[in-house]
Amino acid sequence: MWFLGWKGESGFSASSTAEQVTQGIDGHGLTAIVSGATSGLGLETTRVFALRGVHVVMAVRSVESGTKVKETILKEIPSAKIDVMELDLCSMASVRKFASDYISSGRPLNILINNAGVMATPFQLSQDNIEMQFATNHLSHFLLTNLLLETMKRTVRECKREGRIVILSSEAHRLPYQEGIRFDKINDESVYNSYYAYGQSKLANILHAKELTRRFKEEGVEITANALHPGSIITNILRYHGYINAVANMVGKYLLKNVQQGAATQCYVALHPQVKGISGEYFMDSNKATPTHLANDSELAKKLWEFSVSLTNQK
Repeated sequence: MWFLGWKGESGFSASSTAEQVTQGIDGHGLTAIVSGATSGLGLETTRVFALRGVHVVMAVRSVESGTKVKETILKEIPSAKIDVMELDLCSMASVRKFASDYISSGRPLNILINNAGVMATPFQLSQDNIEMQFATNHLSHFLLTNLLLETMKRTVRECKREGRIVILSSEAHRLPYQEGIRFDKINDESVYNSYYAYGQSKLANILHAKELTRRFKEEGVEITANALHPGSIITNILRYHGYINAVANMVGKYLLKNVQQGAATQCYVALHPQVKGISGEYFMDSNKATPTHLANDSELAKKLWEFSVSLTNQK
């Protein structure tokens, strides 16, 4: 159990917090984008990045909410460098506008945290008519990453520092549909299962990191891509399941991680020198972990990449 605090090879455990795993790390000179930064893991990641000197761009659906979060963090950390930009992962048009505006701003990009997500939603379609969990958790982050890759590559060349892409997955990747990714039934409501669909999207997150890594190695680009499971945490991600959410909130403080512990792994993977040069891995509790055989299937990763390219209408 996480609360026993067993430490792995990194020296950290499931009980380590985001502040603890970044203690002593100087993030000045780094710029990071964090999606879903107004609550939960995204908010804590933004706060800790700012605490370590990282310039954070909050990619958020509500600029008003993002601005309030920024103001709160600035009260705690007056020296924080934080910007707020609108990003709605339910809309590829919004993703494209965000990327275009970011590129036009001339900002560098050292770290991309693909954090935002939804969990086990009732069947619904995104603004682009794609099943919501697959669209939000994987496809929009896939598009966002691709659109910002040239900016990351330029930053790596100019800063001479490794770029890092961090993709939030989940242990739920172990429970997707039987075939893993239902390429021909993504939008088939008649066979939709909210939990399997969530597992499918989280499997896609790991496969995305694997294929990015393969491509970076082929190009000789000094950018890493890793996926992770943050742990079982109480956030608003279960808002579509009232009874489960209520039970989780009652027992959560005894059995589940808090947000400070939940954000630790993504902060570790994004900032810690131990992770330098490591790519295509799956992390949990600020240590390497072993995903399923499907998550390690390179051919499935390539197929998902091409499928994602076709759905996002990229060349």
